[in-house]
Amino acid sequence: MHQNYVNGAWVDGASAVANINPSDTADVIGHYAQADAAQTCLAIAAAAAAAPAWGCSGTQARADALDKIGSEILARKDELGRLLSREEGKTLPEGIGEAGRAGAIFKFFAQECLRLRGDKLASVRPGIDVEVTREPVGVVGIIAPWNFPIAIPAWKIAPALAYGNCVLIKPAELVPGSVWALAEIISRAGLPDGVFNLLMGRGGVVGQTLLDDRRVDAISFTGSVTTGARVAQAAIGRMAKVQIEMGGKNPLVVLNDADLANAVNCAVQGSFFSTGQRCTASSRIIVEKGVYPAFVAALKEKLAGLNIGDALKAGTDIGPVVDAAQLEQDLQYIRIGRDEGATLAFGGQRVRRDTEGFYLTPALFTDCSNDMRISREEIFGPVASVIPADNYEHALALANDTEFGLSSGICTGSLKHATHFKRHAQAGMVMVNVATAGVDYHVPFGGRKGSSYGSREQGSYAAEFFTSVKTAYCG
Repeated sequence: MHQNYVNGAWVDGASAVANINPSDTADVIGHYAQADAAQTCLAIAAAAAAAPAWGCSGTQARADALDKIGSEILARKDELGRLLSREEGKTLPEGIGEAGRAGAIFKFFAQECLRLRGDKLASVRPGIDVEVTREPVGVVGIIAPWNFPIAIPAWKIAPALAYGNCVLIKPAELVPGSVWALAEIISRAGLPDGVFNLLMGRGGVVGQTLLDDRRVDAISFTGSVTTGARVAQAAIGRMAKVQIEMGGKNPLVVLNDADLANAVNCAVQGSFFSTGQRCTASSRIIVEKGVYPAFVAALKEKLAGLNIGDALKAGTDIGPVVDAAQLEQDLQYIRIGRDEGATLAFGGQRVRRDTEGFYLTPALFTDCSNDMRISREEIFGPVASVIPADNYEHALALANDTEFGLSSGICTGSLKHATHFKRHAQAGMVMVNVATAGVDYHVPFGGRKGSSYGSREQGSYAAEFFTSVKTAYCG
């Protein structure tokens, strides 16, 4: 039994659930505790009690703890990556890469502990100085998604601790194992009791309790648009600080002058790797008409050479969809696309392998328009639409014609168009001749419009959410 971690101790939950391998549904990874509202309240009380002392703790102690956590993650990245791939369905190289990224994030924020800056200014009034400093927010509730089960928790937990906050994390119900393993490492880093707490359980119970309790000063959420809107309303309703990362319907523009091989690689990596289960996935591929036939032919050829199979097996390019519900959602959207008149040019079929799993071949739709549901709604699976564009200006207009604004990419050999696109793409992140999915851990992450709400995540910009600014006047 994998227990919750509350106030410095491992404790049973009110119940437990099985963690199932999507590559092999007969493989039970383990049973994981489920917190109820009462246990969540105990954790909140512990975090609130620990917050004053931890918030005033020395930066070196925080730096040392985070560095120790990062070092152990990196030393065990193969083991942790294998667990991640086993429970979420990413290929093993992707899982190991994500685990390594989590370790690097903790290492980065270990140093950010020592880099928190303020300002000392002269007042407009003689004889008075002004100091501007940053202080911890207090108790932070973290609600994490299933698609990056160790990296996203890491990029929320590490800055929260670095800037002196106490943490309550609720991992996604589908993938508790990676966060449990991370919590076990954190539990041995020397943090005071109550500073870090793990609460596995249902969103409607644990998540809702975190949202409703006034002792939780801030909420950081990554998940669906629908749930994100409810989180925002609940947090703002009691004036808690809130940070929300939601969906994307990210465009990849391919112009006539693009390097065709690179454009195809960008499309395959951005649209279909990690089984398309990334908020930054390029699910709309907008292609200028002059290169459209050649691009589609090359993309279909590339997809035909991909191996869909068990995430842990060598040679697998794309693993399974995360669970039966997500698989059915993907298949439903494939039916919708065909009913809308799009051409299913490749894939989109469930396939069988040696083990019973949620396997789906990458689905490529052509002859799409930007007003189709498959071009407007986030599917969150290996499904992409190819949309023709008359010219660059038309492509840019199509790219921006979405309620989302997370990531936007372009493949082109034109400096003029690349420069214009970087300025005029309505997205928080812009990619030129690289895939829309794939970001660095030391720079800000986030979007615009319906994709994000609140301060950016990652890098030094994380301080905007996890700290409060104080201005002091000294006479």
